[in-house]
Amino acid sequence: MTVTYSSKVANATFFGFHRLLLKWRGSIYKLLYREFIVFAVLYTAISFMYRLLLTGAQKRYFEKLSIYCDRYAEQIPVTFVLGFYVTLVVNRWWNQFVNLPWPDRLMFLISSSVHGSDEHGRLLRRTLMRYVNLTSLLIFRSVSTAVYKRFPTMDHVVEAGFMTADERKLFEHLRSPHLKYWVPFIWFGNLAAKARKEGRIRDSVDLQSLMTEMNRFRSWCSLLFGYDWVGIPLVYTQVVTLAVYTFFFACLIGRQFLDPTKGYSGHDLDLYIPIFTLLQFFFYAGWLKVAEQLINPFGEDDDDFETNWCIDRNLQVSLLAVDEMHMSLPKMKKDIYWDDSAARPPYTLAAADYCIPSFLGSTVEMGCLLSLGPPVQDLFQTKVLIPTPADCSVSINSNFLLFDF
Repeated sequence: MTVTYSSKVANATFFGFHRLLLKWRGSIYKLLYREFIVFAVLYTAISFMYRLLLTGAQKRYFEKLSIYCDRYAEQIPVTFVLGFYVTLVVNRWWNQFVNLPWPDRLMFLISSSVHGSDEHGRLLRRTLMRYVNLTSLLIFRSVSTAVYKRFPTMDHVVEAGFMTADERKLFEHLRSPHLKYWVPFIWFGNLAAKARKEGRIRDSVDLQSLMTEMNRFRSWCSLLFGYDWVGIPLVYTQVVTLAVYTFFFACLIGRQFLDPTKGYSGHDLDLYIPIFTLLQFFFYAGWLKVAEQLINPFGEDDDDFETNWCIDRNLQVSLLAVDEMHMSLPKMKKDIYWDDSAARPPYTLAAADYCIPSFLGSTVEMGCLLSLGPPVQDLFQTKVLIPTPADCSVSINSNFLLFDF
């Protein structure tokens, strides 16, 4: 289930994010603690070997190797490669969310455009809407492991009510080596055209609007399939992974605290615990873990998309909209602001601070400077000259200077 914390950061406060640092589910600690423990154990083992097990000559050789690794590890462009990669992954992740197929626009059109309060009209609207939900289910089955585990076979799809037994026979009888998520689109178009001939859809414009929205829905499904088919090039993922792990493999040796008595540059202290190296591992490896979690949001990680919830929500809401709510209207009444030309909803005491005057433009604050009034008399008493054309006379009227050409 997606980890939501928006309400906890609704307002910027002193140490506002500290409340998020203690969360475990969906946190970087949960993602990284295994790798972090392995890195810390390996560093400790190498440090223990250097201090207690190596002989004098072996220590001198290890110290030279450590300085060499520390010098050349910094030449690995971890920050650039990793930063660009994570940016690419996050943009891809957000685009996939934006293109999730939602049937809301279609259910509005079906409810208002497909007429008939009899049983056939009701069946027609529910069938059209079921084809829409069947399409999203088929595409989710092909990209989401959670949905595929819920509907592993077409028997489960039929049993769940998304497809009838006769529709399944037609679906399986259609021989195609490609994914057949588009088949319900064809059924939808044919059924909508039939409804137009029967007069259930009374205008060709309504039919066109319905097909346009269905085509938009098809585009969303196709985009999800495309994202699943063509990922970020494998070579780039390999380069980033190798860069990060090679860098920290070099750090295991290059960031060791050496004997201060040897006078090596940068090794004046012997602190045993490499605090900043551990922090660097936490940040860089954590960055890589973020990309690992977001690169496919249709898995079963804590922050992956709740595709099974989407299926349930879309089916429930869409069938409710096209069936029970079809031509269901509340009684019209005069609103409480019927004769009020300056309607203003009331504020509670908790929201009183948000009652502010309307913004009238940034120049409103200049009104006191441009309204001359009595100070205009002072303007002439101090003998300030106002340059005017030769054929222009100046007079004083109320709060204004009048220029007569």
